[in-house]
Amino acid sequence: MPLPDDAQVISVDDHVIEHPQVWLDRLPSKYKDVAPRIERAADGNDFWIYEGEQAGNFALNAVAGKDPKDFGLDPRTYDDMLPGCHDIEDRIKDMDLEGVHAQLCFPNMGGFAGSTFAKSKDFELANLCISAYNDFIIDEWCAYAPDRQIPLMMVPYWDVQATVKELQRTAAKGAKSFTFPELPDRIGLPSWHTDHWDPMLAAAQELNLPISLHFGSGGAPVVSPEGMSSNFTVAITLFALNSQSAMTELLLSPVFHKFPDVKMALSEGGIGWMPYILERLDYVWTRHRWYNDVNREIKPSEIFRDHIYGCYISDDAGIFSRHRIGVDNIMFESDYPHSDSQWPHTRKILAETLVDVPDDEARKMVELNARKLYNFPRSS
Repeated sequence: MPLPDDAQVISVDDHVIEHPQVWLDRLPSKYKDVAPRIERAADGNDFWIYEGEQAGNFALNAVAGKDPKDFGLDPRTYDDMLPGCHDIEDRIKDMDLEGVHAQLCFPNMGGFAGSTFAKSKDFELANLCISAYNDFIIDEWCAYAPDRQIPLMMVPYWDVQATVKELQRTAAKGAKSFTFPELPDRIGLPSWHTDHWDPMLAAAQELNLPISLHFGSGGAPVVSPEGMSSNFTVAITLFALNSQSAMTELLLSPVFHKFPDVKMALSEGGIGWMPYILERLDYVWTRHRWYNDVNREIKPSEIFRDHIYGCYISDDAGIFSRHRIGVDNIMFESDYPHSDSQWPHTRKILAETLVDVPDDEARKMVELNARKLYNFPRSS
């Protein structure tokens, strides 16, 4: 049956291309020479400049509406992307065109979870950049249409106490979630098995802020040199391995036993792999839990039901196996304006892939699960 007409599709993974004034308008004037800003290079391409050095361009991150034949890792300019990539008024129009009612947007210049600022020379500046971005998201981007945009924050994860303060500050302003590295140990930080992140997890639990773990925020997948360069199709295909690793680490760690109300979304990780990993987790746990430092009472698959959500763009295998995963643990994502986005045909293609899914299950996957997780009630 088709997707119900009155279902308000929510995408839990889209992206904002920050406009050039985001940081210039919000940081103290003494930082004007090192603040993130856009400069047009001699070759005609726009680049972010941070602390006096190039800090990235747009490439595949702003290709919505282009023919895949025109995709590439080449730099781009603001003139070479849809205005909806960076202008909220046009973004809402683009959402209407593709049939998406609401979005949760990850950052671009700062990296999926703030990795650009984690490499800063001046961490006082980095912390201010995080706060400035969050103010932009809450006060400008989401405030334009509060029922259409779900406020997702960055945090200064290199400083746990500063992270807690930023969570408290932004929660008071209406934050609904925050992005965090999926595999912190892969970027030189303590793993989920340590108590290092306990203050952050305690704050997330107290403030009822689910954690959004975007694939790639914990580093690139392990692939060949060619797979990260001349044949990037390898890396793009395998980024979801990071989500699989993150879920395994988390379900066999103390995190959800110590913080029973913390919830996490594996953003852009897909869902088709979940039945096997859940089955494997339980099998290994049953045979090996006795001599390992792991909870011996609750199966990993049972912990999963209460704490982790899978997010998919296009995943027929996952939809077919949705009952093995749990319909209540699945959410949809559009990925606008990235290269996986199906804009402007999102709702049409979504309806085609859900044609054999009962209405009540389809509604959960495309709308209701996201509303529940992100505390984002329907306004009409």
